[in-house]
Amino acid sequence: MTIIKAIAVIFTGLSGGVAVGIGFVAFLTVLGVIPRLTQLTKTGDYIRYYEWAVVISVVLSSFADLNNSSFPIGAGILIPIGFASGIFIGMLAAALTEVLNVLPILSKRIGMEGLLISLLMALVIGKLAGSLFQWLVFVNF
Repeated sequence: MTIIKAIAVIFTGLSGGVAVGIGFVAFLTVLGVIPRLTQLTKTGDYIRYYEWAVVISVVLSSFADLNNSSFPIGAGILIPIGFASGIFIGMLAAALTEVLNVLPILSKRIGMEGLLISLLMALVIGKLAGSLFQWLVFVNF
């Protein structure tokens, strides 16, 4: 690999990481997802723990991902971790939906008020197709 290609790869990787990081921070800060999450769960006294949990988990998971780390854990531990991760992602999505009321606003703006279910199905099918494409094409690439 030439030096120019290496610099381009480094620049692209850092740019992508910064863009995703900024989006994540904007999502959590501007929309007030964590404070709203603590309101919904009535755990406002623990807001600092939520914030530090997000920061630490992002840093550790980014570090593990960049180092191609793997952890030899059994299904007995993997199932509760997956369950907790699913709950966390679901709660964040619910908080975002609560804060923004995303789909009804989107359907009104694009003129699909009566077709909200169709819009939702298009999003689901698009997400499914993108995930399958990633796992079936890029994992074996």
